[in-house]
Amino acid sequence: MPLRAKMLNPALASFPQMSTEAQRASIPKEEPDDEPDDVLFNTIYGVRTIELNRPKKLNSLNGSMARKIIPRLKEWEKSQLASVIIMAGAGEKAFCAGGDVAALAQYNQQGPSGIERSKAYFGLEYQLDHLIATYPKPYIAYMDGITMGGGVGLSVHAPIRIATERTLFAMPETTIGFFPDVGGSFFLPRLDGHIGAYLALTSERLKGVNAYYAGIATHYIDSSSLGNLTARLSELVFKDYADMAERLAIIDTTIEEFGTGLPYDEPMLLAGSLRSAIDRCFRYNSVEQIMQALQQESGETASWAQKTLKTLSERSPTSMKVALRQMELGRTWDISDTFRRENHIAGKFMEHPDFVSGVSAKLINKPPTTPKWEPSSLEQVSRADVDAFFDVEGTTPLPLLAVASAWGEYPFGYLGLPREEEVRTVVMEGGKSAEAVVATFLTMKGGKPGLREKVEEVLGRKCAVGAGDEVRWLEERMR
Repeated sequence: MPLRAKMLNPALASFPQMSTEAQRASIPKEEPDDEPDDVLFNTIYGVRTIELNRPKKLNSLNGSMARKIIPRLKEWEKSQLASVIIMAGAGEKAFCAGGDVAALAQYNQQGPSGIERSKAYFGLEYQLDHLIATYPKPYIAYMDGITMGGGVGLSVHAPIRIATERTLFAMPETTIGFFPDVGGSFFLPRLDGHIGAYLALTSERLKGVNAYYAGIATHYIDSSSLGNLTARLSELVFKDYADMAERLAIIDTTIEEFGTGLPYDEPMLLAGSLRSAIDRCFRYNSVEQIMQALQQESGETASWAQKTLKTLSERSPTSMKVALRQMELGRTWDISDTFRRENHIAGKFMEHPDFVSGVSAKLINKPPTTPKWEPSSLEQVSRADVDAFFDVEGTTPLPLLAVASAWGEYPFGYLGLPREEEVRTVVMEGGKSAEAVVATFLTMKGGKPGLREKVEEVLGRKCAVGAGDEVRWLEERMR
């Protein structure tokens, strides 16, 4: 794109320059009407635990909880006695089912002052998410149970994310007239292939081990082992000079002590012909083109395509177009820019009728009703409409609680299963059979559960076998 075009495109505009001090947020304080016990904290030797304690609300995050968590994280950041942070949810149903959007929709119906209150909540939430993403000490998320929306923000940016048989992951925002926030602009485009766009637009759910296979989680253990794991982690003693990578390596090895293998009755969902179809259909930067591609699917993926078309027809047209633009632009944003830009997008959605309509219809009305989207069709949502959500020119960026970090990839992403691009790199070195490629990763990652299955799935889908059993990476084939 020519330089002039970039400058004239509001979606590519930058925030005005600010001093470092002006970019730093103050630590929030609890307010008089905050709930007293919605978050519980505990100390077990070097471990500090954060328990989200609203089980009747599926541990949905609200401002009261964020105002408790942030000061503790900042306090532990400075403490030489706090070595490992663990966040979990109370009860067996949920880690965190999302932000308390029902309350926000009710605020928005109160007029401008209520909308500003909702905007303030999102700013606080994103400050917490950014603090977690850039936290200088090992932070572990127990993604045990429902992990959606705001719960994803509290977990997916952590260096260590543990899924269990009860994990249920989703980004359901387009269902309620919103967008996949909490850093979705960063982590979704960095998933393999076009999985991120698929999850963003459809709100598809990943259960149990499939959150691990997809790269949402870095580890998988049975939920019955979490208590013993916490006790074991509390026994760890790190050398004072050990850096973050060394500490995480020790934790990684410790977690594997509790592995009992992956469930045999839960095959990889996003694999084979379905995975190829996802990449084939969701590779476009236009929702209309994606839907056209889905209409052209035939054979064994035809029924999936028709189901997906029906799903997309029920989503907010504005939300889908904004979410897809996120996937396009977000892969170029660093982690700090992500939360600043998402704060701006969230503010725009608080002023848009789809959020109140979607939340009211899906979460407040009993029984749930059908949202009335405005506009009601993709054709009515113009490029200028979408651009407005990303135009930050002349606005003040969200102050952050941690030093702004400019990394564009997760620093400790290697702790999970190999990404497809990593497999491609090894194959492109040449001279390796499929078994040799698998062996390369087994050596690198020490026999991580599911590693063989993940690498073999990628090889089977993306490679051909040549002379001497050498695997050769195929150019992307589209039909």
